[in-house]
Amino acid sequence: MRVGSFVLGAQFPGQGQGEALHRAVRSAEAAEEAGLDTVWLAEHHFVPYGTCPSAVTLAALLLGRTRRIRVGTAVSVLPTTHPVTLGEQAALLHVTSGGRFSLGVGRGGPWVDLEVFGAGLEAYEKGFPESLDLLVRWLREPAVGARGERFRFREVPVVPRPSESLTEGAGPEVVVACTSPASVRMAAERGLPMLLGMHVGDEEKAEMVALWRQHARAAGRPAAEIHGAAHVSAGVCQIADRRVDAAETLLKAMPGWLRQGLGAHVTVDGRARQMRDPHAYTELLCGLHPVGPPRLCADRLAATGERTGIHRFALLVEGSGDLAATEENVRRLGAEVLPQLP
Repeated sequence: MRVGSFVLGAQFPGQGQGEALHRAVRSAEAAEEAGLDTVWLAEHHFVPYGTCPSAVTLAALLLGRTRRIRVGTAVSVLPTTHPVTLGEQAALLHVTSGGRFSLGVGRGGPWVDLEVFGAGLEAYEKGFPESLDLLVRWLREPAVGARGERFRFREVPVVPRPSESLTEGAGPEVVVACTSPASVRMAAERGLPMLLGMHVGDEEKAEMVALWRQHARAAGRPAAEIHGAAHVSAGVCQIADRRVDAAETLLKAMPGWLRQGLGAHVTVDGRARQMRDPHAYTELLCGLHPVGPPRLCADRLAATGERTGIHRFALLVEGSGDLAATEENVRRLGAEVLPQLP
């Protein structure tokens, strides 16, 4: 199993943005010290839910500060950026880090971001497949041109080429955030592993993995690629000697952050949106994920692996909202949970 942390740079009530980002950086450094596999970085715009507006920029900083751990985006929002721009950045991080960078991409939401960055609602509703294909071509081919509906340009050379890196892979892995059968199919047809959200449990994730394999086989993807797909399961992790204490830590801090952070989202077209009840959502997360003593956390991760076939995890470790508590949470994850995993 490959266990990593999931870092949002969450701004809890009463905190400044700088405090949230400092905690994000320190938790990532602590993840390397603790022996975790990967640090996954979220990207959000204009909301305190997450204060990192550029996951690739923060990834560059952390790759420079670390020596062993992988750093990935979870996710870079593709509709609001040019795929070639993102491809160039990903290639640069792949080459200069010795292959330690993973690129996770997603559609994001119908937020005001689409207006601010000039992408428009159509980029979110219809343009994701075209953007994804152009991005993947940029990371795999020596020269690329485009004749699509949104992107049209003459062929240009790829510089730097990811394959020029002295690594085993031809370029950075690309992972796709999937929340619907349509996105599962899109990822499967391209042979791209999925990032599955922390709001769904093992049963639904197992169904999505099965659907991915079905579509991948139908698309003629190689059997080795299908069976070796390294999907990622997002979740929450909070460690304490008693489960009630771990849950209490999250229930004290997370509802306020969720209420403030998710409530700040503004839709680009004024469509109505319904927000989850923050307290009930926190309780749901505590029930789905490794929250409690180290043995319970290890058992929960192992059970998810057995039920879903997913063996990579991106675990939110900053749910307490406190820097010292977050660092201790990461330390215990590495020292007391990882040794108990298969």
